[in-house]
Amino acid sequence: MADATADLLDSGERLDRDALRALQLERLRSSLRHAYENVPFYRESFDKAGVHPDDCRSLDDLARFPFTTKTDLRDNYPFGLFAVPRDRVRRLHASSGTTGLPTVVGYTEGDLSMWADMVARSIRAAGGRPGDVVHIAYGYGLFTGGLGAHYGAERLGCTVVPASGGMTARQVRLIQDLKPRIIMVTPSYMLTLLDEFERQGVDPRSTSLEVGVFGAEPWTEEMRREIEQRFGIDAVDIYGLSEVIGPGVAQECVETKDGLHIWEDHFYPEVVDPITGEVLPDGEDGELVFTSLTKEAMPVVRYRTRDLTRLLPGTARVFRRMRKITGRSDDMVILRGVNLFPTQIEEIVLRTPGVAPHFQLRLTREGRMDALTVRAEARPDAGPETREAAARSIAAAVKDGIGVSVAVEIVEPESLERSVGKIRRIVDLRPR
Repeated sequence: MADATADLLDSGERLDRDALRALQLERLRSSLRHAYENVPFYRESFDKAGVHPDDCRSLDDLARFPFTTKTDLRDNYPFGLFAVPRDRVRRLHASSGTTGLPTVVGYTEGDLSMWADMVARSIRAAGGRPGDVVHIAYGYGLFTGGLGAHYGAERLGCTVVPASGGMTARQVRLIQDLKPRIIMVTPSYMLTLLDEFERQGVDPRSTSLEVGVFGAEPWTEEMRREIEQRFGIDAVDIYGLSEVIGPGVAQECVETKDGLHIWEDHFYPEVVDPITGEVLPDGEDGELVFTSLTKEAMPVVRYRTRDLTRLLPGTARVFRRMRKITGRSDDMVILRGVNLFPTQIEEIVLRTPGVAPHFQLRLTREGRMDALTVRAEARPDAGPETREAAARSIAAAVKDGIGVSVAVEIVEPESLERSVGKIRRIVDLRPR
């Protein structure tokens, strides 16, 4: 079983860079042709830009093709970007649609198989092996996290505990009783589980868990250290988004923990200037863009993820790495001329005594000026004096480190709104 699994998952990883680039170009040309011939949106978009799939003679030629945005997906809701007949679609997923129409994505049988392969490859890179018990606390349903992780773990040959999100006390019991080696969950919900272990008087370091695979939201090195120290596990990052496939687009390798290796034999990455759209050289910070190379039901061409990162050479694998996501261009808050990202606040909250790693940013308008309030949850054992000191410390650290004044509220434990295991980071209450 182990040898067969290795053959299945490592075939792309055995390529050298020249062979990989040749495979990418072959698949890219095929994917562009598939999109152009079967999706009216792409035919119109390419024609308007004056390009044709045959114009792609090198990987650099991809920069001549137009971007795809989330707005394009919503404008073609629900099935306008599908490239196969509906009777070939085996599954539908969708975003929450909290800021408008949801984005709907479809999968053929081939897409589902490729997706399972990529998640299996990811779990293996994280240290998982056939026979491991995997506790999956990502949400199931229309969200891609739960089912994506589930089928990938099964493809690797693991035993799956499909816990989904919520019922935190019960999850703690399941982890104690079923003894999983791996947990797959959002990092913010992992911290909620840690708090529940301690509330029940159970040492989190005494569990069977050895590896945590965390994704679905940006998280910092400070949060990694917090989780690893309190749980005694290896914490590694997984990346994906439903518009591209779901989780399993890129994975951090447990032996290096130095960024996420992108599975470039299926997903071609670029980093562009968020303002101009110009392609940036590897090593420069910008917005991550993906083109699918093997998707059938819904190919995407130069999809703007809004995630901010940089591309780096491979280390543990031949594939290039992306640096840990530092934030999203559409999550950036401009407060009185200062650019601020939630991850900057997270770093400060995580090093503040008496405060749990759960926070929310509330934007309001006072007269003609925008104002920001940081709402952070207190730890259960934090008294009034500790909470007051924490509020002063966070406000001072934001002023000194970021250069802007904010209000700080320390709120009761577990009082901030959560969704699918994640805390809603930004609440914009400014009048439109």
